Parts: sequence; structure tokens; C-alpha cells
Amino acid sequence: MSLRPLHDRILVKRIESNEKTAGGIIIPDTAKEKPAEGEVIAIGSGAIDECGKVRPLDVKVGDRILFGKWSGTEVKLDGEDYLVMKESDVMGVFVR
Repeated sequence: MSLRPLHDRILVKRIESNEKTAGGIIIPDTAKEKPAEGEVIAIGSGAIDECGKVRPLDVKVGDRILFGKWSGTEVKLDGEDYLVMKESDVMGVFVR
């Protein structure tokens, strides 16, 4: 099953953080924070401005992004966890 976000929304898959600290301590799942990094899987057609014109989104499919801790709505598709969020929740795009 696939999901196509509408308008200025994007579909994001979280990128899991390391399970060990720099000192070699293993962090259990219950103590981990949810990562605030993800990969854009799908994007909507764009935001609609006051004049009714569609403004394309700044993020692209495949971009690695940084987003707010409580951003988006969690959805489950084919057993995988994703987030659907507005483009405005994205704080930045990692540049390679």
C-alpha cells in the first residue's frame, strides 16, 4: 500500500539513532528518544497561496531532514512506521 500526501504535507520515515553511546554504553529501547531525523518518502503537490496558485515544496523525495520532536502524525503502512507532517514542521535539510 502507498500513501500520497496532499498539498503541503510530506511522508517521512524516521532514521533510527545509534544504539550505543560514544563510550560504548548500549541504550535500551525504553530509554531512547524518538529520532528527529528522517528521510522524505513522498511529497504533496504543494502549498496553495492566497491567490490560489500552487507553490511547489522545497523538500524532495530522498532528502534527509531534521524536524521537531513532536511534529507530524504517526501512521503505519505495511507494518512500517511513518510520519505525515506539514513542510513547515521541517527545520532543515541535511546537505551532503
